[in-house]
Amino acid sequence: MKWSIIKWGVGLFLFVTSPLCAQQDADSIRIKEREAHRLARQERLRARYERKLMNYQTTWQKLIPKYQKLQFAGSIGLISLGMGWDYGKKDQWETDFLIGFIPRFSSNEAKVTLTLKQNYIPWTNVYLAKRWSFDPLTTGIYVNTVLDDAFWVKEPDRYPSNYYKFSTRIRFHAFIGQRLTFGLDRSAPFKKMTVFYEFSTCDLYFISAVGNRYIGLGDILSLSFGIKLQIL
Repeated sequence: MKWSIIKWGVGLFLFVTSPLCAQQDADSIRIKEREAHRLARQERLRARYERKLMNYQTTWQKLIPKYQKLQFAGSIGLISLGMGWDYGKKDQWETDFLIGFIPRFSSNEAKVTLTLKQNYIPWTNVYLAKRWSFDPLTTGIYVNTVLDDAFWVKEPDRYPSNYYKFSTRIRFHAFIGQRLTFGLDRSAPFKKMTVFYEFSTCDLYFISAVGNRYIGLGDILSLSFGIKLQIL
């Protein structure tokens, strides 16, 4: 009789407490799920922030010049110095920004020029020998301006209408050339050194030569040469 009472008591106790234990287990599971969701959300936010930060850094890194360039002649000044960026699958595209210097020749004072240059290299870094490579063709266009009030974009009022049909301040050029590159040691401040030459002409020269048999090819072409120092 006593064992029956004990069994009934234990059964009644389990009957009463089992739902409570089950409820506690369910609450514990929900708490763990909420914590897991919270941690997952924090992880997503952190990953999103890191992606934004990486994209931001990558954007600014793209603005860092990848090389320096020194050019002599080319109808943009006796000497021009600047920087540039190469891009494309094989770095076949380049954009240069150059500041040029025109010393006093026939004018009373020296002048400064600005040049924006776009280069295209169809076949880049053709292997020649150890550390040596060759670009058999470079071509492109560039626009140049002279920082001087004596030159103008719009024809001044002192001239009759359409007396000059072109701007004296801005010139558009096209060029072709070749390059030779030498890879430097890792201890050097630059990765590569490239020497180049280019033949160029400008819009005014080309228009003047069209239909004029007295103006030859040598009269409208300018020779330039220079050095490119690769940083990145």
